[in-house]
Amino acid sequence: MGALVFVEVSRTRGERVSAEKLRLVLPDGREVEVEPGISARDLATKHDGGLAENAIAAKLDEEIIDLGRPIVRSGRFRYLGEDDSDVDALYVLRHSTAHVLATAVRMIWPNAGIGFGPPIAEGFYYDFDVEQPFTPEDLARIEEVMAEVVAAGEVFERREVDRAEARDLFADDPYKLERLGEIPEGDTISVYRDGKFLDLCRGPHLPSTALVKNFKLLHAAGAYWRGDERRPMLQRIYGTSFFEKKHLEEHLQRLEEARRRDHRMLGKELDLFSIQDDVGPGLIHWHPKGAMIQFLLRRFLEDELLRRGYDFVYTPHISRETLFRRSGHLQAYAEVMFPSMEMEGEKENYRVKPMNCPSHMEIYASRQRSYRDLPIRYAEIASDYRNEKSGTLHGMLRVRGLTMDDAHIFCRPDQVEDEIYGMLDLVDYVYSTFGLQYRLDFATRPPKRIGADEVWDEAEAALRSAIERRKLTYAVDPGGGAFYGPKIDVKFLDAIGREWQGSTIQLDFVLPERFDLSYVGADNQRHRPVMIHRAIYGTLERFVGGLIEHFAGTFPTWLAPVQVRLLPISDELTATARELRDRLRAAGLRAEVDERAETLSYRIRDGELQKIPYLAVIGQREAEAGTVAVRKRGAEKKQVVMPVPEFVEQVAEEDRTRALN
Repeated sequence: MGALVFVEVSRTRGERVSAEKLRLVLPDGREVEVEPGISARDLATKHDGGLAENAIAAKLDEEIIDLGRPIVRSGRFRYLGEDDSDVDALYVLRHSTAHVLATAVRMIWPNAGIGFGPPIAEGFYYDFDVEQPFTPEDLARIEEVMAEVVAAGEVFERREVDRAEARDLFADDPYKLERLGEIPEGDTISVYRDGKFLDLCRGPHLPSTALVKNFKLLHAAGAYWRGDERRPMLQRIYGTSFFEKKHLEEHLQRLEEARRRDHRMLGKELDLFSIQDDVGPGLIHWHPKGAMIQFLLRRFLEDELLRRGYDFVYTPHISRETLFRRSGHLQAYAEVMFPSMEMEGEKENYRVKPMNCPSHMEIYASRQRSYRDLPIRYAEIASDYRNEKSGTLHGMLRVRGLTMDDAHIFCRPDQVEDEIYGMLDLVDYVYSTFGLQYRLDFATRPPKRIGADEVWDEAEAALRSAIERRKLTYAVDPGGGAFYGPKIDVKFLDAIGREWQGSTIQLDFVLPERFDLSYVGADNQRHRPVMIHRAIYGTLERFVGGLIEHFAGTFPTWLAPVQVRLLPISDELTATARELRDRLRAAGLRAEVDERAETLSYRIRDGELQKIPYLAVIGQREAEAGTVAVRKRGAEKKQVVMPVPEFVEQVAEEDRTRALN
């Protein structure tokens, strides 16, 4: 997009700007004066005749506006062009593509109810109330009609209306009327029209449908209206769009790779876990191979925690409501806690625990503490339960039964920075072991919180200081903290560049106050400890789901449920294979013998599909020579004959060093 030419405004000390003029600050820092009410399009045309043809929208401070919107206030100003690297430009494109989708659906199904149609991180979706779920054939037909809408080049026309007119316009559309009722009195109500389709919408949109060139509808799924399972089930169509065709094609290739790595599919193929209808959604059954991965992750982390001075504790799965009322969780967290349970002969009801911090505080409070005792680090890999809405559940990534590698550190204020610094070091050690790149989000105080602002100021300053001491870069997540304190969220990248939620570190000055925790200081007076909540994996369900997709099920040798599968070529060699299996197991390795009455080629192929790191073939010659014919996963050479001691040592070395092969 060409450079925008403005006449710079010269200012001298004491200069007064007319109240009728607006000041716009350009990306290069220059300021210009404009008449109030001028549109972004007219502004571009007035100052640089060809620019409006290249712009698709504009941005005034943090608000993206249509080119036709009047500019009514001063602020930072820039134009948006057809740029797939600009998230703001993509937002406008995808919002407009969602409207093209709705236009096409209404052309095919004139009576379709219209829900929401927002842009999202990777594209857009739109919800429709139709009689039957959309089929793949329906999506293909919709795409064809969308192409017709694009070819027609319909203008996105924005109009502001009053509430009464809006009710008339959407009298037959209950979903839009519900949304209209939520718009506060005094707020602007706007509608957009492209061709025959009219929508209640804030915008912004492209100048016309002609700019929606490269799009793809991905799939359809059921979605409850407003995410509430008590409301009607709508049909949601997901799609994506880009300004450039090559970027769309690259994105579709990434989606295909993501489908190949889907942990739900691989979990079934590799027999790692399942979710059973008789038990309920969001509750994971860890099969033996998946349980082995969990065991290895637990042992890896627990061994490291012992080296770093943690103590292990175990706490009950249920507690009286008094505990959660005292902690504040019952008041702030009740919607995701399972319902209370009555106990015979008990006056107080019980709850299944959604987190472990209240019980860890009870352990701390069980006896008097000295300043010399601190820091105290309690760790527990615990089972917690949260009543997540069924529509949000997703394989191992969003569950109701959580296995948390939880820990709570109680320390003096002067120890906070060192403790957080050590936790960040632990995060780096663990994530580096898996070869994961990561970044940090610093989440600040949310609107709904407990504790005074001065306490939050102190907490946020301590977290920030520890991050900067490690010379780590971070993004600020305004309002993203927990209700009891600010936090650091660690986001790791998988092998195809997707971001996953990982570790969390939360500083808490509030709950120690609620539980009246204390320690006796050097001055022989009572002082309040600081508590730090932290989880390195987050939950083992989500972390394992992420690892399955990161490694595409091809776990490194140290994490593979089965490291070696032995393949005797005949029944006469089964005893030899069993002896080698026992030798491998004695070395602390996980080995099994495939004794099935199948051909060798079939068993080799099955071992490859199961992504086992080593397949060791034992024939008569190998048995007599004390060797094995080794097929290493991913190796270029098909088979290498190795002496048994050398083979055992090679696998053991990979296991011991946690090599990322």
